[in-house]
Amino acid sequence: MPIDPFLAEKLPLLDGLTDFAAAFEDPSQRARLDEFMSSAPGYDAPPIDTVDTEVQGRHGLIRIRIYRRPASGTTSHPGLLWMHGGGFVFGDLDMPEADSVSRELAHRADAVVISVDYHLAIDGVHFPVPHDDVMDVWRWAQANAVELGIDPERISIGGASAGGNLAAGAGLHIRDDGDLPQPAGLLLAYPVLHGVVPPASEELEAKIVEVPPVLRFPPDVRAGLNSNYLGGPVTDAPAYAMPANGDLAGLPPVRVLTCEYDDLRASGEPFADQLRAAGVPTHARVELGMFHGHLNYQPSLGAVDDSLEFLAEGLRRH
Repeated sequence: MPIDPFLAEKLPLLDGLTDFAAAFEDPSQRARLDEFMSSAPGYDAPPIDTVDTEVQGRHGLIRIRIYRRPASGTTSHPGLLWMHGGGFVFGDLDMPEADSVSRELAHRADAVVISVDYHLAIDGVHFPVPHDDVMDVWRWAQANAVELGIDPERISIGGASAGGNLAAGAGLHIRDDGDLPQPAGLLLAYPVLHGVVPPASEELEAKIVEVPPVLRFPPDVRAGLNSNYLGGPVTDAPAYAMPANGDLAGLPPVRVLTCEYDDLRASGEPFADQLRAAGVPTHARVELGMFHGHLNYQPSLGAVDDSLEFLAEGLRRH
């Protein structure tokens, strides 16, 4: 399928931008990114109550934001730990991939969503610090599930891009620990799961040449981000850091969302195949016409709405 026509028309906004992390931090470039990711008028965010708080983790305080429908007073809601993306080096609770997605999933699944502001891999921080943050918030969520209005047996873990990596790594760790309640499911949006991402298929190679550099993750960029996260070589990374390296048997049901025009499809799709081979119930979806990071776009864009419903359906089922 061609690039979504609405996005294709706005591609000139990205001319001259080459690095998403740098553009995200630079005000003038960020304004162009935000305009590109905004959709047609008419989107109204669902009414959701939020609470910002902190969890004491082993590496310091971890900021979280809790989302729920107004006046949702029962204790039977599904729960979700959600981690934003950003190559492990940028991103926050306010970016659409964190805030907008959390609002939408809380509304669509009548869920309590906990968005996690894990420590980024900057200023000397490397694995396992972000991974430990997710594990620490998981333990906190389990200990406080009833107070939060969550059914403790229905808490899923999910994330986008680097956040999808963290969600899958936590799923493996919790499975192995044995002393923690298991996640009800994993929701992985365009995740990076391999230290060295498998080569792209000919079909994918033909598509990603159409993608502007600022939205690309070519091999050198992937290697740099992954080695920075690991604090060392990308080969032979532990499974909690690069989940494709692990034994996946025994994981809960997994939903894997990928994007048609995304270098990282070459990680998400083989991982879905690994899950199926390991006997894990797996539901995979390719969002046609979309770029990596499309959950940052407004839900009034049809494909974003479809992706959110795919994730919300998994959360409801879990």
